[in-house]
Amino acid sequence: MEEEKSALEHLELSQVNCLNEAGEHTLRSIVASRKKNTSPSTYLLSDVDQELILNLHFNQLVKIRSIVIQSSVESQAPKTIKLFINRPAIGFEEAGDAVEPDAAQIFQLTPEQVKEGKKIPLRFVRFQAVNSLHIFVASNMGDEDETRIDAIDIFGAPLSGGGLKDLSGLGKENDD
Repeated sequence: MEEEKSALEHLELSQVNCLNEAGEHTLRSIVASRKKNTSPSTYLLSDVDQELILNLHFNQLVKIRSIVIQSSVESQAPKTIKLFINRPAIGFEEAGDAVEPDAAQIFQLTPEQVKEGKKIPLRFVRFQAVNSLHIFVASNMGDEDETRIDAIDIFGAPLSGGGLKDLSGLGKENDD
């Protein structure tokens, strides 16, 4: 199995944006270093309500195995998450109404996962050739007006050869 590394190093920072972020606490501020944010004074905060849409574009295709979403304030920590891939854009109404398989995966975070920054395994088969990941935060733990994310990290690997090489190993398992 390939080594699982942070895919943040493959972000196309000029294409990273977030809908409903507070002007002084932005998504770009927590991913600009292309590694997991560790500064307690830097975090993403929602503006008008608890919903956020994080749009992360990569500079090459990546396979994603797991994601980390961390928050130091439990009541403001994200709870309901919907993940979308490879969309030119997505709005709050479309994201809010979406169910699987339109959303690549939907899950509820636990207080332990967000406090400790635990990896949340994804349905790997749905995240094989990702050029953009869209994270919709539908609610937070305490039904607060603001949602806070201190750090995100995405684990996986870049596709080699545009993904074509990966298919060459299929069927060879039984040749032994």
